[in-house]
Amino acid sequence: MGLLLATMAPAQTAPAKPQAAQSQVPQTQLSPLHVPQFEDIAEKAGLTVSHIASPEKKYVVESMSGGVGLIDCDNDGKLDIITVNGSTVERYKQGGDLLVTLYHQDADLKFTDITKAAGLTRKGWGMGVAVADYDNDGLQDIYVTGFGGNALYHNLGNCKFEDVTEKAGVAGGGFSTGAAWADYDHDGRVDLFVSRYVHVEIDKLPEFGNDPRFCRFKGILVQCGPWGMPGESDLLFHNKGDGTFEEVSKKAGVDDPHHYYGLGATWGDYDNDGWPDLYVANDAGPNFLYHNKHDGTFEDVGLLSGVSLSGDGMQQGSMGVAWGDYLHEGRLSVLVTNFTEQGSTLYHNLGGDSFADVSVRSRINRPTYPLVSWGTSFFDMDNDGWQDVFIDSGHVYPQVDTIPGGAAYREPLVLFRNHRDGTFEDVSSALAALPLKSRRGAAFGDINNDGNVDIVVLNVGEPPSLLLNHNDSPNHRVLFKLIGSKSNKAAIGARVTVKAGPLVQFDEVRGGAGYISQNDLRLHFGLGSNDKMSEVSIRWPNGETETLRDVAADFIYTITEGAGIQQKVALPALPQP
Repeated sequence: MGLLLATMAPAQTAPAKPQAAQSQVPQTQLSPLHVPQFEDIAEKAGLTVSHIASPEKKYVVESMSGGVGLIDCDNDGKLDIITVNGSTVERYKQGGDLLVTLYHQDADLKFTDITKAAGLTRKGWGMGVAVADYDNDGLQDIYVTGFGGNALYHNLGNCKFEDVTEKAGVAGGGFSTGAAWADYDHDGRVDLFVSRYVHVEIDKLPEFGNDPRFCRFKGILVQCGPWGMPGESDLLFHNKGDGTFEEVSKKAGVDDPHHYYGLGATWGDYDNDGWPDLYVANDAGPNFLYHNKHDGTFEDVGLLSGVSLSGDGMQQGSMGVAWGDYLHEGRLSVLVTNFTEQGSTLYHNLGGDSFADVSVRSRINRPTYPLVSWGTSFFDMDNDGWQDVFIDSGHVYPQVDTIPGGAAYREPLVLFRNHRDGTFEDVSSALAALPLKSRRGAAFGDINNDGNVDIVVLNVGEPPSLLLNHNDSPNHRVLFKLIGSKSNKAAIGARVTVKAGPLVQFDEVRGGAGYISQNDLRLHFGLGSNDKMSEVSIRWPNGETETLRDVAADFIYTITEGAGIQQKVALPALPQP
C-alpha cells in the first residue's frame, strides 16, 4: 500500500484534491457519443453475498482481499461469477470463512449461489482468484489464493468441484495474493505463478498504530504495514501433467529473494517472441518484468526496460496490472494501479525491450492521483476498436475519514476513453450514479452475451457490483472462445490478431489479471463500422499459427486448434444509428 512512500516520496505531478463524490472527479468536457452508461444490477441479479471485512481494518491482512472472477463452469456459454469472501482476524481464528462464493448464471440475467452444492467448501481467508484448465479435460478449474493457504478446485463437470489442493501440491501458504496461469515452457500444460505479500503470524500481529514510522498516515494512527514488516517469497508451480505440480520458483529465477510485497501478477508476451513473460506488481518496491528465456528460466528486466519504477525513478505502491495495445502498434504496453498521491502508471512499449512512463502525457495520472487504485483493465467499452481503461479505487485506512479535507475511505470509479492519439479522456461521469465504495478486484467480460463488456467489482465488506454495459453505439463486435488441442485446452497464452478495415488489433487469453482477479477467457474485439474481418490470425500457445479469412462480425465464435470454427452464435442486433 506504499505507506512510507506515500508520505515521503515527492509528487510526480501536481496533486489533485481528493473528491467526495463520483461526479466531482476532475475531468474534461466530452461529447456523450459512444460513452456507455453502466448500471449496477447486482442486487436484482442475485449477487447478494457480502464480502467479509472488519470495519476498523486494524491489521494489514484485513485490507487486501479480494478478487473476483468470471468462469463458465458448465460450458453452457454463459459466464458464472466468483467472488472472494475475505474474513476477519476473529473469524479466521475460529476456522475462517468459505474462500469464495460461486454464482451460476441462470436465465434472464439471474444468478444462484451454488457454492456449497459445487463443493467449494474450504475455509480460510480468501484473497484472489484465477481460472484455467490445468488438466486439459475441457472444464475450467479454479485457484484461490489466501492468507494461510490456497486452494485448487478441480472441475468435475456441471459446476461440481473437487478440492485437490494437497494432492496437487499447490497449497502454498503464507500471505498469497496474486495468481496467474501460463504455459511458460510450451509443454501443453498451464503452470501457476503465485505472488505473496507480507509475512504475518495471526497470533503475533503488530499492534494498531504502534510504530510511529510505519503505523501512521498523515498524522493519524493506522494499521501497521507493509513497510516495517518482512516480505514473502513468490512461488512458481510447474505442471507435471499427472495432476501434480512442482514448486520451481528459485530454479526458474522468479522467487523474489529480496521478499518484496507482491500483489497483482499477469502474463503477456511483451516482446512478441511467442513466449509468455510475467509482470508482477510489488507494493512499495520495484516491480518485476520477467523475460522468458525459453529454457524454463526467467530474467528480471524490469529496471533495464523501464517498468520497475516511475518515470522519475521512484518506487510505488503498486496493486493491479493490465496489458494492452492501446495504440494499435502491435506491442503490449502495461498499466499499473498505485497508492494515493502516486497515480496510476502507464508504461508505453517502445519496442526493443524499452518502455516509457507516459502516465502524465496520456492523462491517466491526474484523475487517479488522489486515489488508492486497484482493479483495472484495458477494454473496448463502446466497440469502436480502441481500448479504453477502467480503474476502481478505495482507501485501505477507514481512519482517513477523520482527516479534514483529506482523501475519503470510499472512493470513485474512473473511466477513460481512448482518444486514439496516445491520450485518454476522463469520462467518469458515465459512472456518476454509482455510490462511492472501497473497492478491490474487477473482472471484465460479456455477462449477457450482447457483445458489450461488463464489469464485476468487489466491494469491501459489501456485496459485489455487476456493472452492465448499456452501449447504444452501432459499432460491430465479435467474441472468440478458443479451445486448444495440442496447446492447453483453455488456450491460455493464445494471441488473436484481427484485421477489420483499417483496424489491426490483438489480445491474449490470460489466466489471472488486474488486481488478483480473472477476466472472461473469451476475447472480445470492437470492430467499429466494419461488418466483417478480412483476417483473423490465431497464434496458439505452442507457437503454431492458423488464419481465417472473411469472417463475419457480430458473432461469438468457438474455434478449436487445428479444426477452425466449430460453432458460432449470433449476437443481438445492433442499435440503429
